[in-house]
Amino acid sequence: MAKVALVQGEEVKKPKVSLGTKMKKEWNRNKYVYALAIPLIAYYAIFHYGPMYGIVMAFQDYSIVDGISGSPFIGLDNFIKFFESHYFWRLIRNTLALSIQNILWGFPAPLILALLLNEVKHKKFKKAIQTITYLPHFISLVVVCGMLNQFLARDGFITSLLSSLGLVEQTNLLAIKEYFRTIYVASGIWQEIGWGTIIYLAALSGVDEQLYEAAAIDGANRFKRLIHVTLPSIAPTIIMLFILRVGQVMSVGFEKVILLYNPQTYETADVLSTYIYRYGLGGSFDYGYTTAIGLFSSLINFILVILANQFSKKVSETSLW
Repeated sequence: MAKVALVQGEEVKKPKVSLGTKMKKEWNRNKYVYALAIPLIAYYAIFHYGPMYGIVMAFQDYSIVDGISGSPFIGLDNFIKFFESHYFWRLIRNTLALSIQNILWGFPAPLILALLLNEVKHKKFKKAIQTITYLPHFISLVVVCGMLNQFLARDGFITSLLSSLGLVEQTNLLAIKEYFRTIYVASGIWQEIGWGTIIYLAALSGVDEQLYEAAAIDGANRFKRLIHVTLPSIAPTIIMLFILRVGQVMSVGFEKVILLYNPQTYETADVLSTYIYRYGLGGSFDYGYTTAIGLFSSLINFILVILANQFSKKVSETSLW
């Protein structure tokens, strides 16, 4: 509704300002801020949104010679081929199993460590623990997987230790399919637990100290203050990070799996991303087929993010949008 002004007892409508004028004024007011955003926008436009044109390959019998414009359109044949594939259920099962175990064990681990560090009053000890837990994040994934291959070999340090305790046999643990998921999740927690505490510690630093004082006056011990003050205060941060994690359920990174798995562990280790890599670049070079698999995975992730966000909005009134 247009604003009005009284001029000599009469209502006179103010002239509407065009969108172009508003944009020009906004640019002049914040042009330096927008200038700083240009490289970021260009990066996403070139490397994220631009390549989305390649999704067309999922609906084509793609040929490198003919290209996207010349390859014949085959509709949903690539998707049907994947759904009817012998590997379909194995890939879905392994991908979901690794992702769900990562969420069950890997998601709460940084939160628990952050809560413990928040209770530590000795600053030097707290900084030492933070530094030690941060360091594995900066180790190259190739180096980490090389360490795991050495430590979990038949005569490796971890294998020898577990064998002396009677927990496992003296053998190459990475060659046993039943152990792969445990190794994958445990090594991921070790590498990322410290780095994941950064966001939680930042959120904890914003909790009002007066809330703790009021709870202490009411007779709440440290555990009750944790349950009734700390966790509710950082609940929005926890929920948002959880929604983002749910959106990656079908996107288990292939780098670590490829560096750790072998034909003996394919039954439990082979996931969608490794199958795409192996089939698309190391097998038949059927790019249309592998693009369809990647698109299917992305669609599932997108749907899960929407559902998780809507569920969170109804239950806790906290959501990403």
